[in-house]
Amino acid sequence: MSGARDRIREMIADDTVHVVDGAMGTVLYQRGVFVNECYDELSLSNPEVVLAVHAEYVRAGAELIETNTFGANPVKLGAFALDDRTEEINEAAARLAVQASRQRASVLGAMGPLGIRIEPWGPTSVDEAAALFERQVMGLAAGGVDGFMLETFADLDELLQAVRAVRNIAGDAPVFAQMSFGDEGATAYGTTIEAAAAGLEKAGADVIGLNCSVGPSSMLVGVERMAAATGRPVSALPNAGLPRDVGDRKIYLASPEYMARYGRRMAESGARFVGGCCGTTPEHTRHMVELLGTKGLRPARVTSAPSRSGERPGSAESTPLADRSALGRRLAAGEFIRAVELTPPRGWEPRELIAGARHLRDVGVDTVHIVDGPVHRSRVASLPAAIVIERELGIETVAHYSCRDRNMLGMVSDILGAAAAGLRNLLLVTGDPPRGGPYDTGGVYDIDSIGLTNVVRQLNLGRDPGGGSIGAPTSFVVGVAVNPGALDPEEEIRRFAWKAEAGADFAVTQPSFDPDGFLKFAKRIEEFGVPLLAGLWPPLSLENAEFLANEVPGVRVPESVLTRMRKAKDRGETAAAQEGVDVAREVLSEIRSAVAGVLVSAPSHRVDRAIAVLEE
Repeated sequence: MSGARDRIREMIADDTVHVVDGAMGTVLYQRGVFVNECYDELSLSNPEVVLAVHAEYVRAGAELIETNTFGANPVKLGAFALDDRTEEINEAAARLAVQASRQRASVLGAMGPLGIRIEPWGPTSVDEAAALFERQVMGLAAGGVDGFMLETFADLDELLQAVRAVRNIAGDAPVFAQMSFGDEGATAYGTTIEAAAAGLEKAGADVIGLNCSVGPSSMLVGVERMAAATGRPVSALPNAGLPRDVGDRKIYLASPEYMARYGRRMAESGARFVGGCCGTTPEHTRHMVELLGTKGLRPARVTSAPSRSGERPGSAESTPLADRSALGRRLAAGEFIRAVELTPPRGWEPRELIAGARHLRDVGVDTVHIVDGPVHRSRVASLPAAIVIERELGIETVAHYSCRDRNMLGMVSDILGAAAAGLRNLLLVTGDPPRGGPYDTGGVYDIDSIGLTNVVRQLNLGRDPGGGSIGAPTSFVVGVAVNPGALDPEEEIRRFAWKAEAGADFAVTQPSFDPDGFLKFAKRIEEFGVPLLAGLWPPLSLENAEFLANEVPGVRVPESVLTRMRKAKDRGETAAAQEGVDVAREVLSEIRSAVAGVLVSAPSHRVDRAIAVLEE
C-alpha cells in the first residue's frame, strides 16, 4: 500500500492534471439496482456488478477510482440494520476497487456525511462523530485503499471530524476533502469556499475541492475561488448538470462532450484533479481523458489569497438582553412577567385571535404567546400570527417555533423573515410527534430545539450556521421549554443544561399542577441561571383535566386535583370551571417566589379564565 500511496503523493506534487472517476450509484441504477436497496452492501451481496463498474472506469482512463462506500458509515448502514457490518462492508468494497485497479489506477476510500447533525446543531458530539468515521476508515484501510476521498459535506465541522478520523487510524494517508457548494459559493450551512479552504488547510487535507450539488458551469466559478483561496491542489467533481424530471425518473442531461469541455476549463482555472459526481458515467470519464490529454497538462497558475484566520465573521457580541425587546428588558430587570398563551385559528381568518389578544392587552398582560401547531390539524403558523397581532394591536408577542417538519435551511429562512418583520421574541421547541390516522406518521426532525437555539445564537451574533456574515445581527430573546414532570428528570436536566449553554434567555415549563415537585425541580436547575416562567393551565372541566392527565405528553395531573375537579363537577359546570382557576391560582401562589413569571394557557380560547388566574 505504501507504493500506491507514493503514487498518489506524486500526483499531488507533480503540478499536472489527473482524472478521477465518476458516479457509482448512477451506473448501478442504470444496471437495474433498485433505489431502495443498500448500494454500499452490494460489495458483499453482488460484488460482480460493483467490480464491473470499477473496471469500466479504469478502462476509460481514470487515474483514481473511489470505493463503493459513500454511505457505508454506521449511521446510514443502520437504516438497513447493517451497522454492525460497517468494517466488513468497507473492507470488501476496498478489495473490489483494488482488484479492479490492476495497478493502473489508485484507489480512494469514499466517505460521505453521517446523515445526522453533530454539535452544536445536533446531539452527536464531535468525538462521537469522529468515532463513527473511524469505523469506516478501519474497514477501508484493511481493504488496502491508497488514500481517502471525503466528499459531499455541507458541515465543515463534520468534515473536519472525518479528516481527524483518517489521521487517527490511517496516519499520513493522502486525504482529498471536498464540500458541496451552491451556486452562490456557500454550503447549505452558509460556509463559504474561502472559509472551507482555510479550515481544511489547517486540518491538513492534502487536496481541497468541490463536488456534487451543481453542474460544471457553476462549479467552474467555484474552482476559480477555491484556487485563489488555497495553495493546496484543488479537485472538482461536478454533477452532470442538474437533474430533470423525465417521466417518473430524474435524468442528468449533461453530455460527456459537454462535461469534458468544462473539465478542461476547470483544469485551466486551477483544478488539479477533475472528475464527475451524480449523473456521470465511464463515458463521461473517457471523454474527459481524451479532451484533457492529461499527460503533462498543467493547470493555470492562480495567485492564492491569504488564508483566513479561524475567526468567524460577524458581530463579536450580541445585543444586550435589555435592548432586544420589552420582554428582554423585563427579564434583565427582574420584573415578574405575566403572559398568556393563545392558539392560532384553523382557518385563515384571524378575528378571534386578535379579539383575544386585544382583551389581554387591555387588562395589562405583558406578552402574548402564540402556539405553533399544538395538534395534528393544520393551523395558521405562529410567526405570521404573531406578526398580525403585533401589527394590529401593538402588544408584544412570543412566537413558539417548532423544529418538527422543517429543515435547518427553512428554519433559518423563517427566523430571518421574522426578524425582518419586527418579531423579537421566540420560544424554540422540538415539537411533539404528529398524530394522524391509524398509524404513527412520524415527523421530520432535521435539528432539535438545542440545535436551533445554537442557530439563533449565531444569528444574534451576525452569523449563519456556517459562520458566514448575515450583515446586521438579529436581536431575538430566546426561550426554551423545560418539563418539571418529565418521566426521566435526569435526561431533562441534561438537555436543559445544553439549552442554557446554547444561549437560552428564559425557559417556560409545561403546565404544572404539583407545586412541591415543581419547586424541587426548579431548585435543581437554578445553577444554570436561566429565568423560569411557570406554565399554568386552569382546567375548564373534569373532562379537560382528565384529558391533560391522560393525553397530553409531559403533563402530570395529581390524583388530588382530579378528585377536586370531580367534586366540583357535581356542583355544575360553572363550579368546575372556577375550581380549575382556583387550582392554577394556588399553584402560582406556592411557586411564585421561585419563578420569573408565569405563562397561563387559555383553554378553548377562554382568555377570561387565564385572566382570572392572574387577578391577584
